[in-house]
Amino acid sequence: MDRRITAEFFLRDVLEVAPELIGKILVRQFGDGRMEKYRITETEAYRGVEDRACHASKGRTSRTEVMFQEGGKVYVYLIYGQYWLLNLVTGIENDASAVLIRGIEGFPGPGRLGRELQLDRSFYGESLIHSDRIWVEDAEPVSEVQTSKRIGVDYSGEWAAKLWRFYL
Repeated sequence: MDRRITAEFFLRDVLEVAPELIGKILVRQFGDGRMEKYRITETEAYRGVEDRACHASKGRTSRTEVMFQEGGKVYVYLIYGQYWLLNLVTGIENDASAVLIRGIEGFPGPGRLGRELQLDRSFYGESLIHSDRIWVEDAEPVSEVQTSKRIGVDYSGEWAAKLWRFYL
């Protein structure tokens, strides 16, 4: 039975998708044929052009283009010249929202996660619905989801106080 999450899951508001991703299974099929499954333990929601902590708040650029597409795609970007961060685009076309996957079981922190998953620029724009390299599978819902302020977005004024970080 295919437990892959369908496009409809990602075509909703980021504030619905981000907490519901907690406990779901992130699947990575590596180039050597090895398949690994990881439980998602931490996410952060970034809500479109109005959210000053969101990359899309700077407008539509070559970096953010995929965020303006229909949900269900991968948005990766490089920080500190060494860590590829994994984001899952949500919402309808031009919504420009995404969920940062901040942690998976055994790999807390988005940088460690990116290294474990061997992410690189080639994942930019990849379809979570059709990819044979990366996707999300359904799992039993979790009830112990906590919320807090997002991490590292103090520059965004009032947006820094939003309780849009979700974790176990």
